[in-house]
Amino acid sequence: MSRLFGTDGVRGLANGLLTAELALSLAQAAAVVLGHDQMSEGKRPRAVLARDPRASGEFIGAAVAAGLASAGVDVYDAGVLPTPATAFLIADLGADFGVMISASHNPAPDNGIKFFARGGQKLDDAVEDAIEDQLQRDAFRPVGVDVGRIQRFSDAEDRYIVHLLGTMPHRLDGLKIVLDCANGAASGCSPQVFTDAGATVTVIGADPDGLNINDGVGSTHLEKLQDRVLSTGADLGIAHDGDADRCLAVDHEGQVVDGDQIMAVLALAQKEAGELKGNVLVATVMSNLGLKIALRDAGITIRETAVGDRYVLEEMRRGDYSLGGEQSGHVIFSDYATTGDGLLTGLQLAAQVAKTGRTLKDLAGAMHKLPQVMINVKDVDKSRAAIVPAVKAAVAKAEAELGDTGRVLLRPSGTEQLVRVMVEAADTATAQRICDGLVDVVRQELAL
Repeated sequence: MSRLFGTDGVRGLANGLLTAELALSLAQAAAVVLGHDQMSEGKRPRAVLARDPRASGEFIGAAVAAGLASAGVDVYDAGVLPTPATAFLIADLGADFGVMISASHNPAPDNGIKFFARGGQKLDDAVEDAIEDQLQRDAFRPVGVDVGRIQRFSDAEDRYIVHLLGTMPHRLDGLKIVLDCANGAASGCSPQVFTDAGATVTVIGADPDGLNINDGVGSTHLEKLQDRVLSTGADLGIAHDGDADRCLAVDHEGQVVDGDQIMAVLALAQKEAGELKGNVLVATVMSNLGLKIALRDAGITIRETAVGDRYVLEEMRRGDYSLGGEQSGHVIFSDYATTGDGLLTGLQLAAQVAKTGRTLKDLAGAMHKLPQVMINVKDVDKSRAAIVPAVKAAVAKAEAELGDTGRVLLRPSGTEQLVRVMVEAADTATAQRICDGLVDVVRQELAL
């Protein structure tokens, strides 16, 4: 049987791959693995449960709650809240683990189940494997007083908002901000926290009906946010995705500010405040070379990881670093969070605009993005990408031509039968020419 857990929990078509029966069984298995310490002492584990507003989250969440309670876990149901809120609340409550029902930026028919360990930490592969192994065993079903109870976590949102406000280095008084909540999990708390922080807020994409999450709004569809920033004369716009663990921005001229630029602004601000541990930013290999150049000139080192926020987190823990993230807008502040938090990121970014009195365009201008061309080469043998001599020679030749003015990244996809070829250069024409040449070699040498 293929592995059930992917890069971010168990995700798939609701009522297709992800059925109520699977959700219940997964919850029972997770209860045994993640609640083992308490169970071994004869105590009932406690778990926080939350979801985004997808219609399918209602029956999947009910199945998860039933599975946990039937396995002897007390469930604190927080309702609709962002993924990072779930992680925070696990630690804040002192719960043993937690569950988030969401498929993030995916369309409404999909859904997912993500587990967090004690302290709101993401699970490593070994723990996920243990849950899958437990799925094959008989479920643990206590009786009588040992069954779990399900209760509403009534002050969950308030706790999260108070936490976010407590992280801010400067209030947002005087700023006009447009928020795009993707008709997702942040639709309630994001407008509230930005307003409480002092901003004048215009909100779009905050009317979830269970079916419209990420539908033409949010961090994957920035056009409406750009238009609204311009039409309202706002200072900036902030966009979340469906579960609000990422943040992208728009400056006052309607230009997109991506995750790399956001990290540049925040890393420079943390260094100036003496808060950037080790003067290091953790980012993935997909981050633009312009980020490395801008931070190098400021005395900040980038530690590169594989693509995926879990790898960023692992490196941050290993080196005790304070800031890391991805170009897609997952930004992690280890002093305040155990996962990417789009609300926290948006607040910290807006706080720098308010604190400095500079525009977001000016702040983001500290980083010059190099033109980037990426082509997905399909129907090739991705397993041989790193070993075929002709491909390696072509990459080496391209790197020699670019020198320190650009870079090449040739990466097999983790989920599809394709190879991604990415080239950054000083100008788009050069990046396109070199990328096209590499694509021709990959197609010829790795043909199936």
